[in-house]
Amino acid sequence: MRAMKLSAGAAVLAAAAIGGLGMAPARADINNPAINGTFLATSNGEWAKSQDTYHDEASIQSVWTISTTCVNPVACSGTVTSDQGWTANIIHKPGLWKVIRELPNWETCGDGTAATGRQVFTFWPVGPNPSRIIDPDSTTFSGEDETTGPSGACGINNELQINMPFKLVKIG
Repeated sequence: MRAMKLSAGAAVLAAAAIGGLGMAPARADINNPAINGTFLATSNGEWAKSQDTYHDEASIQSVWTISTTCVNPVACSGTVTSDQGWTANIIHKPGLWKVIRELPNWETCGDGTAATGRQVFTFWPVGPNPSRIIDPDSTTFSGEDETTGPSGACGINNELQINMPFKLVKIG
C-alpha cells in the first residue's frame, strides 16, 4: 500500500487524465441532455483517497445500462442498472449527473458488525479539447466515486470516506 500527499492541482490533473477523449456525440439536441445506452464504468482504485492521503484500493469496472428522460434542459432523471446486480436512480443537475446508492455492510467493524455506506457517483461529459472541461456532446464522462460510512460507525466518531476518480465511456 502506498501513501502520498499530492497538491489539489495534481489531483485535478489526475482526474482529467483519466477522463479520456470523447467519441461521437452522445446527444444531437443540446436542449435534451439525456444519456441512454450501455457504458463501461471504471472507478480507479490506484488514485483512491481518504482524509487527503492517497492509497491503493481495488479498481472496479462494470457495465451500466442507463435510461434517462428530460422534461427540460435541467430536469432529467432515470435509472442505472449495473451488471454487478444493482439498480439506482440517476439525476441530472446543470452540467453533471449523479447516481446515489446504499451499500449494506460496506464498513466492517472489529467486533464483527458492519455499517452501510453511501456511494455517490458524480460525473460530467468531457471532450478532447483540454480548454473545454465540460463537453455536452461527448460520450465520455469523468468524475468521482465517493463512498462514505456513517460517523460513529465501529465506535469511531469520524466517518470513513473513500474517493476514487471515475470514468464512464459509452460502448453501445
